[in-house]
Amino acid sequence: MYTKSKRERHARKSQVKTEVKEIQLRPKIGEHDINFKLRDARKWLTKGSKVKVRMRFRGRERYIPEVGLDRLADVAERLSDVSIIEQRPSFEGRSMIMILAPDKTKK
Repeated sequence: MYTKSKRERHARKSQVKTEVKEIQLRPKIGEHDINFKLRDARKWLTKGSKVKVRMRFRGRERYIPEVGLDRLADVAERLSDVSIIEQRPSFEGRSMIMILAPDKTKK
């Protein structure tokens, strides 16, 4: 029993937990604002965390999802040197969500 619990403790200690950070955008976000948020996302991806990009739609913005898709495609392209797309953009309520994972091959 003692050796079994010791092995389990060691397994828990050496476990790697992936952290998911999130950035929230709007379809009408300014260029400087998006650069600021992408700088943080790039830092998190290089440290090994996943990044959830949430595009929030309000009011009439909800009926033009193409604008949000274009923004998310632009974000994915800008971060393509350090990340891969783990989950393509999909709607969840009033938000469109995309998940980026760090790319281990490009380091």
